[in-house]
Amino acid sequence: MTIEINRSRLLTESEAADLICYSRRALQNWRVRGGGPKYIKVSSRSLRYQLGDVLDWIDERKQQNTAHFG
Repeated sequence: MTIEINRSRLLTESEAADLICYSRRALQNWRVRGGGPKYIKVSSRSLRYQLGDVLDWIDERKQQNTAHFG
Protein backbone atom coordinates (compact mmCIF):
# COMPACT_ATOMS: atom_id res chain seq x y z
CA MET A 1 0.00 0.00 0.00
CA THR A 2 1.28 3.46 -0.92
CA ILE A 3 0.40 6.51 1.16
CA GLU A 4 0.37 9.87 -0.59
CA ILE A 5 1.79 12.74 1.45
CA ASN A 6 1.20 16.32 0.38
CA ARG A 7 4.62 17.78 1.21
CA SER A 8 3.35 21.25 0.21
CA ARG A 9 0.69 21.28 2.93
CA LEU A 10 1.10 24.17 5.31
CA LEU A 11 1.11 23.49 9.06
CA THR A 12 0.40 25.86 11.88
CA GLU A 13 3.02 26.30 14.56
CA SER A 14 1.05 23.99 16.86
CA GLU A 15 0.75 21.30 14.18
CA ALA A 16 4.48 21.46 13.43
CA ALA A 17 5.33 21.29 17.13
CA ASP A 18 3.06 18.27 17.56
CA LEU A 19 4.63 16.55 14.57
CA ILE A 20 8.15 16.81 16.02
CA CYS A 21 6.98 16.21 19.62
CA TYR A 22 8.32 19.53 20.87
CA SER A 23 6.65 22.61 22.27
CA ARG A 24 5.68 25.71 20.34
CA ARG A 25 8.20 27.54 22.54
CA ALA A 26 11.00 25.31 21.20
CA LEU A 27 10.04 26.24 17.63
CA GLN A 28 9.99 29.91 18.61
CA ASN A 29 13.45 29.64 20.16
CA TRP A 30 14.82 27.88 17.09
CA ARG A 31 13.46 30.64 14.85
CA VAL A 32 15.41 33.18 16.89
CA ARG A 33 18.59 31.14 17.40
CA GLY A 34 18.53 28.98 14.28
CA GLY A 35 18.44 25.23 14.00
CA GLY A 36 14.75 24.58 13.51
CA PRO A 37 12.79 23.68 10.41
CA LYS A 38 12.36 26.29 7.67
CA TYR A 39 9.22 28.37 8.04
CA ILE A 40 7.11 30.70 5.93
CA LYS A 41 6.28 34.15 7.22
CA VAL A 42 2.75 34.75 5.91
CA SER A 43 2.41 38.13 7.62
CA SER A 44 3.89 40.00 10.55
CA ARG A 45 1.74 37.92 12.93
CA SER A 46 1.32 34.67 11.06
CA LEU A 47 3.70 31.92 10.00
CA ARG A 48 3.45 28.41 8.69
CA TYR A 49 5.66 25.39 8.25
CA GLN A 50 5.58 23.38 5.04
CA LEU A 51 5.16 19.69 5.82
CA GLY A 52 8.00 18.70 3.47
CA ASP A 53 10.42 21.08 5.21
CA VAL A 54 9.55 19.65 8.63
CA LEU A 55 9.95 16.08 7.34
CA ASP A 56 13.31 17.00 5.76
CA TRP A 57 14.43 18.59 9.05
CA ILE A 58 13.55 15.38 10.89
CA ASP A 59 15.35 13.27 8.27
CA GLU A 60 18.52 15.40 8.51
CA ARG A 61 18.75 14.53 12.21
CA LYS A 62 18.59 10.77 11.85
CA GLN A 63 21.65 9.00 13.24
CA GLN A 64 22.91 5.43 12.92
CA ASN A 65 25.23 5.55 15.93
CA THR A 66 27.12 7.94 18.17
CA ALA A 67 30.57 7.20 16.72
CA HIS A 68 30.83 10.49 14.79
CA PHE A 69 30.16 12.57 17.92
CA GLY A 70 33.42 11.64 19.60
